[in-house]
Amino acid sequence: MRIILLGPPGSGKGTQAQLLVQRYGIVQLSTGEMLRAAVAAGTPVGLKAKEIMASGGLVPDEIVVGIISDRIDQPDARQGFILDGFPRTVPQAEALDELLKHKHMKLDAVIELRVNESALLSRVETRVAQMRERGEEVRVDDTPEVLTKRLASYRSQTEPLIHYYSERRKLSTIDGMMAIDEVTRAIHRQLLALGAVEPKSHGKSQASAAKLGPAKKGTKKAKAAKKAAKTAKKAAKSAKSAKKAVKGAKKAVKKSAKKTVKKTVKKASKKGSKKVTKKRAKR
Repeated sequence: MRIILLGPPGSGKGTQAQLLVQRYGIVQLSTGEMLRAAVAAGTPVGLKAKEIMASGGLVPDEIVVGIISDRIDQPDARQGFILDGFPRTVPQAEALDELLKHKHMKLDAVIELRVNESALLSRVETRVAQMRERGEEVRVDDTPEVLTKRLASYRSQTEPLIHYYSERRKLSTIDGMMAIDEVTRAIHRQLLALGAVEPKSHGKSQASAAKLGPAKKGTKKAKAAKKAAKTAKKAAKSAKSAKKAVKGAKKAVKKSAKKTVKKTVKKASKKGSKKVTKKRAKR
């Protein structure tokens, strides 16, 4: 499963990404983390990125795409991945399409979490006010002013991706203002509808949850059914063997009876012949 989560800051992408990772056993790929890892590993693209970052420049799209290319080739990404923070622009989306095409991979879904920006700002304002009342330190990047700038940046740079993926029939829109678990269920239903997951696939966390409640009963029933099927198969095999044995016995009895009759007739015929010879001798 290869998916992208779209949505403005505060829409819950990070929370839903983590839940998807737990449920389906896929990996979350963050461009920031991948860049740092590539730099630390000293890969060719990592060294290029290090040089640019050291000079205070922005890492070009081709280098970011190269880092993503290396990362999705790693074993833990074989089951699938969620791209976090990439693509942010249409050119990046086009570069990603080319990369996946080159690797003979396909993008299964792009999930947009649509939210009310006014409600997001109201939430931040309330949270900041409560933190200040408690005397807690407020993060500089967690204020209504910063969120307003980030939302403006999202609208100008990333929002065009909604149209881009909609044209390619990859986009699914979900109400991000719902409760977290409701959003999670909506995403799962959408992935099922798109064929990105199997109907009976419950993912990694579901497998763990199978240890409890109804899921456990379902597992026991499945095992019992499997055992019953195995027993029935053995019984059918035994019945077949018994039928074959009976058939063989009937054949043997028939052969034996035929042989006995033949022997009796031959003996009677021989005895009759002797009597005739004896009568002739008396005459």
